[in-house]
Amino acid sequence: MAFRPLTRQTYKILDRYILGKYLKTFLLAMLLIIVIVITFDISEKLDDFLDSRAPISQIIFNYYCNFIPGFVNLYSPLFIFISVLFFTSKMASNTEIIAILGSGISYKRLLQPYLHGSVIVAFLILLLGNFVIPWSNQYLIAFEDKYIHTMHRNNYVDLHFQSAPGTLVYAQSYDVRSKTAFRYQQDSYNEEGLLVERLTADNITYDSVELRWLANRLVIRTVEGDKEHLEQVPRDMIDINLTPNDFNLASTNITTLNTPQLIQYIHEQKLRGTGKVTTAKIELYQRFLTPLAVIVMTFIGVAISSRKTRGGIGVHLAIGISIAFAFIVFMRISVVFATNGNLSPFLAVLLPQLLFALAAVYLIHTAPK
Repeated sequence: MAFRPLTRQTYKILDRYILGKYLKTFLLAMLLIIVIVITFDISEKLDDFLDSRAPISQIIFNYYCNFIPGFVNLYSPLFIFISVLFFTSKMASNTEIIAILGSGISYKRLLQPYLHGSVIVAFLILLLGNFVIPWSNQYLIAFEDKYIHTMHRNNYVDLHFQSAPGTLVYAQSYDVRSKTAFRYQQDSYNEEGLLVERLTADNITYDSVELRWLANRLVIRTVEGDKEHLEQVPRDMIDINLTPNDFNLASTNITTLNTPQLIQYIHEQKLRGTGKVTTAKIELYQRFLTPLAVIVMTFIGVAISSRKTRGGIGVHLAIGISIAFAFIVFMRISVVFATNGNLSPFLAVLLPQLLFALAAVYLIHTAPK
């Protein structure tokens, strides 16, 4: 007895069925884990909230409402993977996958609703990472600085940057409230790269009226060929072509910058010669490439869980969690190599996804069809 040809309506029903399971399972998984994480976070920070007398409205709207987008963006590939494993394994154990393939629908066609679902989630993650999360992080960090990390918000340490071509600035720490840089050092170099002047001070404080810096225990060392001149001044006003904003910029939290601002920040840090260019580039590339991980992990999840096994969902989850753990570890290792080594930031973000994309292609190619 011959099968009747499948109609377009049949394909639409199949697509809605799988896509619905895909999105519902992901949203449910994220909702459950968010509730659990917030519960543990409240128990951990309850003393801080009480000690700082943080208003309940600010805890809810300024902290936790702005905490959720970053959490979703960070862990969405992992929970997409687990969600796909869960509902596809259940479909396989109920022989639904076998029935779908047996009806004449190809394995390639079966993957289409998974692709559509992963593209939808990836697009949302792209919007979150590039525009929503930087905006929400401003409120999140402001809340943490005011009510949790009260000693950290006004002090920045180990600042070094290029204030102008041939001029390098270093400060051991900088206090925002007093506009004071401690253990200040400024080196000036000529076109040949030779040191011509070094200015050091125990601390320098910005005078908002004079628009100059008041230096304590100032030492100026001038080099002219083989001769050196040393000048020591207990206290004096100096012009160093810097403003408090230069120190604030050196301590900018890149997670609060949207993508256009982050690109501008990278350009400025290149000109200033700071060591924060690599970290900023990694942040930029992750915003664009992390959504691809959603698609990659979706196809790996389908390839693993679409085959029926004796262990059922348990075996699939065990294999899936191992793969997810390996993916996260590989991403962390590559970022460390980029930050502390010579690996390109772009490759550091791309390589883990490229490797697991190849694994996804292999698994799909060898999956029972």
